[in-house]
Amino acid sequence: MKKMTKNIILAGTLLFTFNVNAMPNMGLSAPSNSDYYDNGMPSAEKVKLGKLLFFDKILSGNQNISCATCHHTLTDTGDGLSLPVGEGGQGLGITRDTGTGSDAIHARVPRNAPPVFNLGAREFTRMFYDGRVAVNSGHPSGFDSPAGDDLPDGLDNVLAAQAMFPVTSAEEMAGQAGENSQTNAAAAGNLPLVWEIIANKLRNIPEYVDLFKDAYPDSISQASDITYVHAANAIAAFEAQAWRFDNSPFLRFLKGDRKALSPSEKKGMRVFYSPRKGNCASCHSGPFQTDHEFHAIALPQIGPGKGDDFDGHSDFGRERVTGNPDDRFKFRTPTLSNIALTAPYGHDGAYDTLESMVKHHLHPRRSLRNYDTTQAVLPSRPDLDAIDFIVMNDTQRVNEIASASEINRTRLSHRDFKHLMDFLHALTDPAAIDLRRNTPSRVPSGLPVRD
Repeated sequence: MKKMTKNIILAGTLLFTFNVNAMPNMGLSAPSNSDYYDNGMPSAEKVKLGKLLFFDKILSGNQNISCATCHHTLTDTGDGLSLPVGEGGQGLGITRDTGTGSDAIHARVPRNAPPVFNLGAREFTRMFYDGRVAVNSGHPSGFDSPAGDDLPDGLDNVLAAQAMFPVTSAEEMAGQAGENSQTNAAAAGNLPLVWEIIANKLRNIPEYVDLFKDAYPDSISQASDITYVHAANAIAAFEAQAWRFDNSPFLRFLKGDRKALSPSEKKGMRVFYSPRKGNCASCHSGPFQTDHEFHAIALPQIGPGKGDDFDGHSDFGRERVTGNPDDRFKFRTPTLSNIALTAPYGHDGAYDTLESMVKHHLHPRRSLRNYDTTQAVLPSRPDLDAIDFIVMNDTQRVNEIASASEINRTRLSHRDFKHLMDFLHALTDPAAIDLRRNTPSRVPSGLPVRD
């Protein structure tokens, strides 16, 4: 019998020929230590410090929210909501509410809280859905960012650069103008002052001073040496070490374990990589299934928006960074690492299940126009509810999103769809299912860890 073969393309490069019958090792290995910052072995002292900082509400203006609130170990490094409930909310994950009284949130965070899996890999050079923080060796800080020339040097990597910004956002961690000095500095656009205020809070906690000295023995000998750059570098080291998961069944299969994938998962892999079927790898390429580029795929726009269009309720995506209208409604291709764990999906969490997100890709324009708003996971409050679907109730704006889509209808049989879903589940590393070990029982500030 004549052998059947198909070409498999990853990261835009023809890497191997896939034998449908024999299912041989495909020649693409899982990432090794050298593919990660610090060769996959960051300083244990920096990781310990970063873990505590990540869970410590001391970084927020009103000391009531931490990085972990929206990227928690109990919610798979996300928060389980379509759009985060930031500073002023109460609770964790899908139980989080919008807060009460004068402390209640003023607005939802306009974009979904992305998972943090494998972002310590060197190939991730741009952060946020619009890529507004990115590696740039020509910039004095080494990075492009909303801070421009105010971004200090000394940041270890782009993941650390990303950690500089949530603390400056009123909706995320800083609080509203007039509530505290951190928010006042952020509202005035004085980001260096925001970072100095946080650093000063850390300098006044003796346990943190000792931890910073241990993590940075060459640069910190006394409290006054501590900067927020040190904190951001430690947070990045923790994220990179704690949430590196590159032992999924798919990656084990690539390393030569032919039994790592079930027959259905192998068939789903063919659907995923076949240009004549799923063609998923045209964007979701490489070992982490992302081309790191920006694409418009007709995703529904829910929530308050990012301030674009005549009323501010639209989100123009990558155009906000480049200023190029051709980039309107384009968002970064997400990694599919542990994708089965990271609902809701999309830049604004419009789809609550992986199945619904995949179905959107098969018929994006119809999916957009028939979007079921009940699947949005948004803690209810009348004034917020009133603006959540302004764009989706505007036929003209929905048509504009649809017209910008780069992908067209894809036809899959029910059997191929089932196999594809099975393969997507095989992109989850079993070790990522239980992250409780990454949660500290206490933090040096003495603030509660629980939300």
